Amino acid sequence: MSAIDLNADLGEGVGNDAAMLDIVSSASIACGGHAGDAGTMRAAVLAAKARGVVVGAHPSFPDRENFGRTRMVLPPDELDATVRAQVRALVETAEGAGWPVRYVKLHGALANMAAEEPAIAAVCFAAVEGLVRDMAILAIDNSAQADVAEQLGFRVISEAYADRGYLANGLLVPRQAPGAVLDLIEAVVTRSLRLAQAGEIVAVDGSVIPTQARSLCIHGDTPGAVEMARAVRGALAGAGVEVRAAL
Repeated sequence: MSAIDLNADLGEGVGNDAAMLDIVSSASIACGGHAGDAGTMRAAVLAAKARGVVVGAHPSFPDRENFGRTRMVLPPDELDATVRAQVRALVETAEGAGWPVRYVKLHGALANMAAEEPAIAAVCFAAVEGLVRDMAILAIDNSAQADVAEQLGFRVISEAYADRGYLANGLLVPRQAPGAVLDLIEAVVTRSLRLAQAGEIVAVDGSVIPTQARSLCIHGDTPGAVEMARAVRGALAGAGVEVRAAL
């Protein structure tokens, strides 16, 4: 039986975290940049622990007004400081709860910029070195994120998105563009099955992108996210694909 990790971005103050945690195997928790605070971080970690769901940190640009989805230009020292502070906050919260942070996944505009620009990825990942032993990086496959994280010596878990449109180059369609978000459950299920079984993603132009991704994300704030996640997990099980954490 093949296996894949099903992850969701949670602790963001939107959607139904409890219901998503009953479905997914990994949870990327907002840690104060685009959303989240000490209370939401602790609640999310404890809820994940109760269900045996692996926890990761989900840092972003310090941009709560735009939910971290607006591109920013920060000096490297400022970017280093904000990423490190966010991840450290969740690490300390998780250690106190007895359920450690296992990976880091960048959020929103920062994730997209790091997928395109090796220098940005390098600053972000160097910022979290040493915070947790054996920290992994959850990185969009076929991107600068994955390449840089591997070069820095991190364990890399390659990720794909069940509910986001792809460009032919393997990067995501900008959120303001047509086709950026897949909002039909049938389309999300089809994407998920093809990725898990054939290692392929169909881009918005119809081209086929090979992928080695073994973690599949459904955004917690996507409309109908819980129903999508439940349908995806059921379809994967029906196809003989086990859902389990990559760590």
